[in-house]
Amino acid sequence: MSDQLTPQEIAWLDQEHRRVTETIRRYGIAAEYVIGDPPRRQPSFAYSIGLFGLGHPEVLVFGLNDANAGAVINDVAARVRAGSDLTVGEVLSFPGWAHRVSVAEVPNPGEVLFSANSYYDRPPFASVPALQLIYDDIEGRFPWDEGYSRPRWLQPEPGTFRA
Repeated sequence: MSDQLTPQEIAWLDQEHRRVTETIRRYGIAAEYVIGDPPRRQPSFAYSIGLFGLGHPEVLVFGLNDANAGAVINDVAARVRAGSDLTVGEVLSFPGWAHRVSVAEVPNPGEVLFSANSYYDRPPFASVPALQLIYDDIEGRFPWDEGYSRPRWLQPEPGTFRA
């Protein structure tokens, strides 16, 4: 792939890799936030970079603003660094945040976690693994529950989203 990139693009990628490395060294992980396009029903999303280096899947969350997404990812990353392993189906709660999250496997991480795969030098077909953190609505209902009050496109079902 690098033979198709311009020298400027290669330099930018090198700087981005250095920035991610320094962030992981300083904070334990880096969080990548991608701004969505609500009129086109494309949600914003964020994911961790650095948990894979600890032998754990990266975590991904859709439909939150950057502050809430960062807080959730940082909290979950701290749990992992403290020795917890998230499991599919587990439900987590957070101090100071009214929502819970359910943990689901992401079957297509190579189509979403571009920066994480770039950082770990992995092609999409051998992507770092990921877990999606799916949050409930204000009444405690998840997207699969009857009466869920948020637009379903904000949290796509695992495997249905491609960046």
